Amino acid sequence: MTSTRTQTQPVKPYTGPAWLVLALASACQFMAILDVSIVNVALPSVQRDLGFTAAGLAWVVNGYVLAFAGFMLLGGRAADLFGHRRILVAGLGLFSVASLAAGLATTPEMLVISRAVQGLGGAMLAPATLAVINTCFAEGPERARAFGAWSAAGGVGGMIGAIAGGLLTTGLSWRWVFLINVPVGVGLIVVAMASLVTAPARRESLDLVGAITGTAGLASLIYGVMQTGDHAWGSPNVLVPALAGVVLLGVFLVVEHRLAKAPMMPLRLFRNRSVAVGNGMLLLFGGIAIAMWFFSSLFLQNVLGYSALDAGLGQTPAAVMFVVVARFAAGWLPRIGVRPLLLAGCACFVAGFGWFSQADAGSHYLTHVLGPTLLVALGIGLVFPTLMASATADVPPGDAGIAGGLANTASQAGGSLALAVYATAAAARAAAHDSTASSPEALAAGYGLVFGLAVVVAVGIAAVSLLLPRRQRS
Repeated sequence: MTSTRTQTQPVKPYTGPAWLVLALASACQFMAILDVSIVNVALPSVQRDLGFTAAGLAWVVNGYVLAFAGFMLLGGRAADLFGHRRILVAGLGLFSVASLAAGLATTPEMLVISRAVQGLGGAMLAPATLAVINTCFAEGPERARAFGAWSAAGGVGGMIGAIAGGLLTTGLSWRWVFLINVPVGVGLIVVAMASLVTAPARRESLDLVGAITGTAGLASLIYGVMQTGDHAWGSPNVLVPALAGVVLLGVFLVVEHRLAKAPMMPLRLFRNRSVAVGNGMLLLFGGIAIAMWFFSSLFLQNVLGYSALDAGLGQTPAAVMFVVVARFAAGWLPRIGVRPLLLAGCACFVAGFGWFSQADAGSHYLTHVLGPTLLVALGIGLVFPTLMASATADVPPGDAGIAGGLANTASQAGGSLALAVYATAAAARAAAHDSTASSPEALAAGYGLVFGLAVVVAVGIAAVSLLLPRRQRS
């Protein structure tokens, strides 16, 4: 009798203190988010040194984002099949090697390829860290606190990215924007090897047809959306890859539902209402995050005349607000519940973006930027960790990786789609305001429309949150 109980007890997924595991997951999230924001400030120096064209320079960012979002589901499923520790370590290794190659790049092509490989490493890292949290921390207050710390780490990465990028580029070289990842990545590999247990690989085969159609479909759809920055929505450059992506994703769903014996993305996950509704809200939330961090930075630089470094400093109070609130929201979640936190956060979005939409070229930072961004950051701190917890709630440990990949994919895809819609709307409003569409007044009008659209998205998140199942408070 005793022997049977011993054999059926699950193996503890980590060794050593739990705080070390949480620090590892948070540091990986920090590094992945940092690498998005830290590069932006260095782009002018990269263009001068390597001879990028204006269109080619965008792929230093897009190459990373495309691979990161496109391979997220595959990375999540691989974490479930081969073990979270293996995929986390492999992702860290790939990310570090690609960072070294990017820092030593001598041609534009070498840098873009290195950035794409970095994105692939990030696509392995992100779902693996969520899977580590889901399997190492019990659902309830313990996991909520872990999600809060993980979310706050991403906020810190975004916060210091612009500042660190400016300091490294000015004081050393743009190459150190990438090379700094190498010692950090090696250190995290050592921590992962020491703190996580290697789980036995599952005997299920990888769903190759699902992996190919799902990954290619996501990448093609996101690529098509990205093309709207340079081409009209109805042009072949946008429609062909976007429609190809939709068709491939349709084939992917058929394969997962009817043909695959061990599907890459088990559709049974969507029978869990928290997972289905949580991912729907994360898709919308991508539009909130883009409006806040991307377009507020553009407003500071293009309308108020800030430098990139000054714009990063101007966003720092909001980033600090997000980090602090996300950490506390983790403790509130078990006591207050998911829906009240989401509705409170959406109220902050509506108030903050509504206020920000009234700013113009004659506005001042203290009166028309600081207050709105603090309100929106307060909302993000309440909403983001709550959504991530909801989108991965009640998921079996064997599906934790794909649930994390799905949640990250929803947020990334929502942000890419929102960026394309916002950019088109802002350009149209600016052109209607001024024939050149480049004056601070015209740009302010365009960004004001973006912030108004973000209010609509916030109302949408609040409406969808009403579909969440009612839960008893812990």
